Amino acid sequence: MGHIHRTATTTATVGAGFAYVDDYRNVPDWMFGVTRFEPVGAQSQGLGAEFDVTMKIGPSALHSRVRVTSWEQDRLIVLDSIDGIASSSTWRFSPRSGGGSELSVDFDYTLPGGLIGKALAKVVEPVVGTAIAQTESTLRRNVEELTRS
Repeated sequence: MGHIHRTATTTATVGAGFAYVDDYRNVPDWMFGVTRFEPVGAQSQGLGAEFDVTMKIGPSALHSRVRVTSWEQDRLIVLDSIDGIASSSTWRFSPRSGGGSELSVDFDYTLPGGLIGKALAKVVEPVVGTAIAQTESTLRRNVEELTRS
């Protein structure tokens, strides 16, 4: 199992950061490699919402379905895969003294075993850390730009 933890600070408020991350339509704009993030059914937000995801990493397109398994307004969003590559991402939002906010993300993933898993590991593992760093950087920039407007 792979694990990545990142923390970033921003001048944006907790509410602005949370609202941006919580809006599924924004995900392909800030999450590295994501080309599709679409709700399954009518619910597109909050506990129990499900999304079909396509992520392009190198020459591979990985598909999965994720479900929001924990959701607290302006504080927490947890997405767990229910189909496809086993993964979990936890997004936490907290205010900073003196203004702005802190965003932290924990990303855990498990690749399948056997030959398929070994082939995926050669493609996925070298870029996961870079992908999370780029995701955090892009997310922070996008939220700060929106709050300046």
